[in-house]
Amino acid sequence: MHDKSQKNDAMLLRRLWLRVCQMVGVYYQKSYSQCGEDLIVSYIFDSLKIAHPTYLDIGAHHPYFLSNTFLFYRRGSRGVCIEPDPFLFDKISKSRRRDQNLNVGLAGKSGTLRLHVFSSRTLNTFSGEEAKKYIAAGHEQIDSREIVVLTFEDVMSRCFDTVPDFISLDVEGMDMEILDSIDFTKYRPGVFCIETITYSRVGEGKKLTEIDEIMSGHNYMKYADTYINSIYVDRDLWRAHT
Repeated sequence: MHDKSQKNDAMLLRRLWLRVCQMVGVYYQKSYSQCGEDLIVSYIFDSLKIAHPTYLDIGAHHPYFLSNTFLFYRRGSRGVCIEPDPFLFDKISKSRRRDQNLNVGLAGKSGTLRLHVFSSRTLNTFSGEEAKKYIAAGHEQIDSREIVVLTFEDVMSRCFDTVPDFISLDVEGMDMEILDSIDFTKYRPGVFCIETITYSRVGEGKKLTEIDEIMSGHNYMKYADTYINSIYVDRDLWRAHT
């Protein structure tokens, strides 16, 4: 009962705060991302005059918690969510019914890979090397299973009639393999949000500058960086609309 009372008090305070904001003319925006990345990406698409961007969420994790795409889903956009963990996929498929949701992984080659599942599911990974690091850092691995993986080309040909406007990529150790597999002469999403820091339990991860080099080499500019994630925009698209 005590916990329920605290929750009700918190909800009441939140409603009062939002009401005060409305009364004094403060514009309030809710973010579902880890560090407000969805609001930055929203600003980019507003600048590009794209009202309802399509998206591919690779490593979706959860329908809305720490999600870079849920804000757009709520506003009426549609896309594809890829989540290999069956437990997390079940949550996504129930809450994101207007999206196409795939219970698979993404990799440089199609086939099967072993998914290492941790009690903190944000750490789930296909990388055995990353899994060993997490275990050494004291994280509990609770499952390990073979999961079907597709390529980027597979997903494009099966799920999209046109190239998605936005790609969110967070796959714990597989990011560069996936980026290297994309044919950027054929597929040019307007905006990417990519996790660009290695894991550290004490918040001292190393920035993956190699991803900057890959994206710059394909003529994407780094628009913003939240330390954990970097946001890249197709340079020619940005110049044509701004």
